[in-house]
Amino acid sequence: MNNYKKDNIVAIATANGQAGVGIIRISGINLLPLITKLTTIKSIDKIKPRYAHYVDFINCNDNSKDSNSNKDDNSKINQLNKLDELSEVIDSGVLLYFPTPHSFTGEDVIEIQGHGSPIILQMLIKSCLNLGCRLAEAGEFSKRAYLNGKIDLLQAESILDLIHAESEAAAKGAVKSLRGIFSKHINQINEQLINLRMFIEATLDFPEEDIEFIANAKIKDKLINLQSTLQILLNSTKCGVLLNNGINIVIIGRPNVGKSSLLNALANEDIAIVTDIAGTTRDIVREKIIINGIVCNIIDTAGIRSTTDVVENIGIKRAFNAIQTAQLCLVLIDETIGITEDDNKILAQIPAEIPRIFVHNKIDLTDFVGNEAGIDRQHIAHIQQQEYYQQQHVYISAKHQLGLDILRNVILDMIGFNMTSESYNSSDIFTARTRHLDAVNRTISHIDTALLNWQQLEIAAEELRYGHNSLSEITGEFTADDLLGEIFSKFCIGK
Repeated sequence: MNNYKKDNIVAIATANGQAGVGIIRISGINLLPLITKLTTIKSIDKIKPRYAHYVDFINCNDNSKDSNSNKDDNSKINQLNKLDELSEVIDSGVLLYFPTPHSFTGEDVIEIQGHGSPIILQMLIKSCLNLGCRLAEAGEFSKRAYLNGKIDLLQAESILDLIHAESEAAAKGAVKSLRGIFSKHINQINEQLINLRMFIEATLDFPEEDIEFIANAKIKDKLINLQSTLQILLNSTKCGVLLNNGINIVIIGRPNVGKSSLLNALANEDIAIVTDIAGTTRDIVREKIIINGIVCNIIDTAGIRSTTDVVENIGIKRAFNAIQTAQLCLVLIDETIGITEDDNKILAQIPAEIPRIFVHNKIDLTDFVGNEAGIDRQHIAHIQQQEYYQQQHVYISAKHQLGLDILRNVILDMIGFNMTSESYNSSDIFTARTRHLDAVNRTISHIDTALLNWQQLEIAAEELRYGHNSLSEITGEFTADDLLGEIFSKFCIGK
């Protein structure tokens, strides 16, 4: 695994011009001599590991190469100019040195902390390049940490997840993955897989031996236990993917049922135009909101009806296109009218595999709570929870923001992530990716096949091997090189 080119790499690790302090990272081999050339520290004996040295950073840029035409006549002047440049101070700041293997990458690492000026940082980078470093590729520091065994592949990915977290829950989940919580679950299951494979293959290799522990009944029991453990992991992984990616939710319905009002109410902001005129919304309106830590991409669509208006028809077509990529549909119903034939036509065009919630709006205009002037909020909350709250039907008033908390909870229930439910355990939630979910699903499929063929040990052993390889892809114990390139190419430079 540790087969990369061991040269010295450098990159800016902080946002360009966004802070008073700018940080540059260098990783490689035998970096002590580089420090004596780049700074005013001239003896490697004075460099203490993991100690903050306040130093001047020296300009190591050789611009004398620009004087080629007069090189012979002005050689002495050029030499003096070069010496002046080498002694020129670019900046003053802090230098930290982390010797191998006690560093993030497992190599020698230097961290330079100077002023955040982009010009200063670029001059420091140029000096490092002239001292033999090369610019790091995207994610190369994390990749070297992975290749040197400092972190596994899952932890490396969680670094990027932490950087791009869009909610507090996502950030906490990424930290758990980075600290190895997800990896711990994977490793524990892999240990069970290895032990089970060992016993089954021992039976195949030495059928004449009396190995009491590997009686067929116990193999079956172990497969059932493994199946149950993997299902728990699958549920946690699904929640982790939701934390990372969020969910696409489409609001759909007839004109004037309150779709834009619902979007505005959920976002707590006037995003979409609301009028009594049918067909006001003619295009897709998107807004990103956070519901109990989950990023929800709420999509308001044009009201669906038969119309000769060319522009409105384009909006309706886009509405149906949005449904195809949705993970959840909020079907808005005007409760003053009820579910109509037009509503049923809309429902018929929603793919069966897409879950939907029937959101009955405008309850303030019905006998549900009386008229608009006499709304009793405590009364409606009680009725919602005791009588009207069903699994896929929620009754609300977007205008008066009634029933929205229940709607939010039902949304999270429908996607399998309700942080307010009694069954929710925050310690089990970590960030995950679609590739992790795919690997867990493939592992479960192989274990299911092994369980169906538990009496045919050759088949069971092969399925367990496939399952072990699939699960090991998550942590990188068994990973193709092209997958590594794809993963780390998405990282920032300097990470």
